[in-house]
Amino acid sequence: MITGIEIKHRAPFVGGARFGDTGAYERIDGVAVGALDPDHPGNRGIALLDQAPRDGSGHVPYRSDFVLLRPLDASRGNGRLLYEVNNRGRIMLFANLCAGAPGNQPATPEDLGNALPLRKGFALLWTGWDPGAPKPTGLSLDVPIIEGMTKPIREEFVSATRLGVLETFKLTYQAIGPASLTVRRTQTAPRLAVASETLDGRSVRPVAAIEPGSIYEVRYLATNPRVLGIGFAATRDIVSHMRHHGGDLIGRPVEHTLAFGISQAGRYLRDHIAQSFNRDEQGRRVFDGVFTHVAGIGRVFHNTPFGQPFRTRTWHEDHDFPELEFPHSSAAMDDPVTGASGGLMRDGATDPKLIETNTSTEYWQKGASLLHTDPLGRRDIALPPNVRAYLIAGAQHGGKAGMPRDRGPCLQPRNWHDPMPAIRALLLALDEWVSTGRAPPDSRVPRFEDGTLVPAGQVAFPAIPGLVRPHAANDAAPLADWVDPAPSGPAWVCLVPQVDGDGNERAGIRLPDLAAPRGTFTGWNLYRSPHPDGELADRDGSFLAFAATEAERGSDPRPSLATRYQGTAYAEAVRAVTEALLHDRLLLPEDAARFIDQLG
Repeated sequence: MITGIEIKHRAPFVGGARFGDTGAYERIDGVAVGALDPDHPGNRGIALLDQAPRDGSGHVPYRSDFVLLRPLDASRGNGRLLYEVNNRGRIMLFANLCAGAPGNQPATPEDLGNALPLRKGFALLWTGWDPGAPKPTGLSLDVPIIEGMTKPIREEFVSATRLGVLETFKLTYQAIGPASLTVRRTQTAPRLAVASETLDGRSVRPVAAIEPGSIYEVRYLATNPRVLGIGFAATRDIVSHMRHHGGDLIGRPVEHTLAFGISQAGRYLRDHIAQSFNRDEQGRRVFDGVFTHVAGIGRVFHNTPFGQPFRTRTWHEDHDFPELEFPHSSAAMDDPVTGASGGLMRDGATDPKLIETNTSTEYWQKGASLLHTDPLGRRDIALPPNVRAYLIAGAQHGGKAGMPRDRGPCLQPRNWHDPMPAIRALLLALDEWVSTGRAPPDSRVPRFEDGTLVPAGQVAFPAIPGLVRPHAANDAAPLADWVDPAPSGPAWVCLVPQVDGDGNERAGIRLPDLAAPRGTFTGWNLYRSPHPDGELADRDGSFLAFAATEAERGSDPRPSLATRYQGTAYAEAVRAVTEALLHDRLLLPEDAARFIDQLG
């Protein structure tokens, strides 16, 4: 339960700017104070909660940062609360969904991009759920520590990829005694001992220079874990409090609640559902609708002793850390790999309406096919009526407006395809589904039965000059022990989307950049030196442009732009695709107009 709300600061948002018919917003920064009864059935699944220090009432206290944006004139709002799960303490909504600027402190209306949720009248809420989120800039959570508890653990670090260039390795937990360090070039290469020093029990520094892209593994005796799983309860309790008791703060009663999460935040929401946190302590539904983007079948390494929720499992990085767990799909089924049965949803009364969108990358890196196939990839599975799944064809994991087009650490130029026009349309479709009952568009995913979902080795990539294709997709297998991961036994079977003659994916939502293509978009790329040559890159995709003319085409099997788009053919193709997507409610009118305007 929430025992108090502390307001730290409140002021007109971005100088009192107005957003369509909703008008101006107010920003409220504060702290939600909560307390958990370890004996309550809804809290018994929180790891270490029973060992945490208690207050005078026998409860375990916590404090969560929050940011609330509410229409200054509450009567102009739409009565819905949109909760975005922060990603490592960061607000992602404006930079990604709205094509705005990154950061938790937008200062101008321009920082908010198209400001879609504000124009639509939502109250917006962010809260801290990860005690390890960076301070003071990130939204964080204060939870108890289990003093004196120890466990031998491991961590991995890769310099010059997702973490930037590293000079030391910062440990998640306090180390008792010295740590040991090894390095290997790839996941399957042997580990080699590395001379190092442990600094203040909180970081490790190799004696030799750190190799870009190599996997450094630190092993140490860790102590004083936090009760991380309180993060799930904090989200549950704060949102429930705002829904049932937050009318004074929001300015009007909350009619419906929606949750939105990108990447880690999407995986968090999948775990929130699977671990039964969409039911509050009074048995009421927390979120009426949930939208996960680029989560694949992942969960978060969070509600466990000595968890490391910032980790995300890909081919090269964090491969042997917990993220995958049956059930993967919202559809209930039997799992021949683990012998377990079930689905992501818990029960009909508190299950949300769920939309899950993924890009090509999540099929290659995050096992997304298992959202809609059986565990062995032998047949398609029908999703429950309260669930929709979509592939945004040809997009990559971090895709948004303004993505880089250079090679970065990769072998091929990177993918710049923006999936957010479809995400914006589907978010409003989820809102309509929740608030009026109008169902969203049918799921659009590749399927086993029609040949649009296949093993990685059967993808019919054209023989594009210079193209180096991956030899496999990332695997998916149960992990018995993350501290001492052993070679896996039986695995789940991951499939990937089939492509057309241009190398573009055939199934899913094909936005104009893909349906009227000027090149080939993939959700995968490969590393190049000084990174490990040929390894599947973290979460980058590729873009391979078509030749401008037949003279420049050479041996490329893909027709040139001049051949495929004679006269007004390109403009006509874009208009036709845009009109079809608009008709199918997979594109908003404002985004449809933007695609047409770009034709000049």
